[in-house]
Amino acid sequence: MFNRYTASCVIVLADIYLVGQCGNQIGSRFWDLALREHASVNKKGVFDEPLSSFFRNVDTRYSEPVNIAVGSGDGKIKSLRARAVLIDMEEGVVSEVMRGPMRDVFDSQQLLTDVSGSGNNWAVGNRFYGQKFREQIMDIVRKQAEQCDCLQCFFLLHSMGGGTGSGVGTAILDLLKEEYPEIYRFAIAVYPSADDDVITSPYNSVLAMHELTEKADCVLPIENQALVDLVMTINKAAALKSDRSRVTLSSLSHEMKRHSSVTSGHGGISKDEKPFDAMNNIVAHLLLNMTSSSRFEGSLNVDLNEITMNLVPFPRLHYIVSSLSPLYWLADVKLAPRRMDQVFTDAFARDHQLIRADPRHSLYLACALLLRGKVSMSDIRRNIDRLRPSLKFVHWNQHGWKTGLCSVPPVGHLYSLLSLANNTCIKSTFTDIRTGFVKLYRRKAHLHHYTQVDGMELDQFQDSLESLSSLICDYESLDSQRDKQPETPPQLRVA
Repeated sequence: MFNRYTASCVIVLADIYLVGQCGNQIGSRFWDLALREHASVNKKGVFDEPLSSFFRNVDTRYSEPVNIAVGSGDGKIKSLRARAVLIDMEEGVVSEVMRGPMRDVFDSQQLLTDVSGSGNNWAVGNRFYGQKFREQIMDIVRKQAEQCDCLQCFFLLHSMGGGTGSGVGTAILDLLKEEYPEIYRFAIAVYPSADDDVITSPYNSVLAMHELTEKADCVLPIENQALVDLVMTINKAAALKSDRSRVTLSSLSHEMKRHSSVTSGHGGISKDEKPFDAMNNIVAHLLLNMTSSSRFEGSLNVDLNEITMNLVPFPRLHYIVSSLSPLYWLADVKLAPRRMDQVFTDAFARDHQLIRADPRHSLYLACALLLRGKVSMSDIRRNIDRLRPSLKFVHWNQHGWKTGLCSVPPVGHLYSLLSLANNTCIKSTFTDIRTGFVKLYRRKAHLHHYTQVDGMELDQFQDSLESLSSLICDYESLDSQRDKQPETPPQLRVA
């Protein structure tokens, strides 16, 4: 159904591992949006190099290309397989994906499920299921890796508050480090909100963070409450537009579906939009923008591994603050010069961050700006020069900017910007998690649910807490250098 003859050299860049309910829901949105994005560029539906980065062709018998957009007429995608593994200890979400419009993108060799779940318990996910399915997971990982011509990195999508996402997710991370130590490991980790309905989520988050700190190369923390705030911001903007233009609710809904980055139609699961679909789409767009230079051409493309190389000055301090702009497109896109400056300004604003923190009031260790679409280098330089005076960079890295430019914009936009910053503001998120952990741990609440699992020791709690406290101290130590002046380079004396 796809022609392979156009791709003389297929370069495969990444495998994506979707773990737990949260990871699989985000992943299904990502694969849907990715196919739609490729379909907008690849009009003939021919299997080419950009498509091969995250998909593989399993049937080359057919010579007639077809539409690759999901749900668009005769757009069958049976010859494509996503380079992904779906893992969940409750089969509900994975089964729903396999009944939905994205079912043809996965096959049984990419799935691993159980029926009982991890009971919101990191120990059950990591120590029990992680060991029980270790060989099976290793076999699935190996098969997926062997189908890659040039494996560059792994992406792990999971939550921190539940048992499977935090427990099995970090077990997979340990396996990847052991089996593929030279391949970069990225984690997209969704952190619970303060009023999370899982009482043990602070335990799960801190236990998982210990593993992420030691075994991941780069972690992008995302807070549930920040996603909720972003969706509310978009809804308010939509309401404001309706007041100004006096449109009906139905036409407003249509406008948001056309112009909002957080709405994608069916989304790869079912035809009915769910309350958390908009939140999941934001994370999916983060991943789309982050991988755009690996999938499309650009005048200044950024290798995925360059992100870690440029943003992580110290191995443990690899937690990256992310923001997206624009989140929606309600203004006239023809006002490009003025709007472009606003896109850069929004990327550093608090209400566009995917964590609830303000990076402008903290210290930057490094920052990457990944742009897509009709953007010139002069636009980038002008806006960096404009923003630089208001941003505090660590004194030994005053010019710690990394820029990337991909020529293909997201569907429905002229351009977009993903900001990735190593910023000390992340310590506030970690401090809140530690506070929740300590409240439970001081009372030894719910500990017996963990220690009764074989292989789980009480010392693991203390070690994880000390690891998190040490991480916070490292960021606080750097933050204390905010007002330190840049070192003046020594002057050469001429005899």
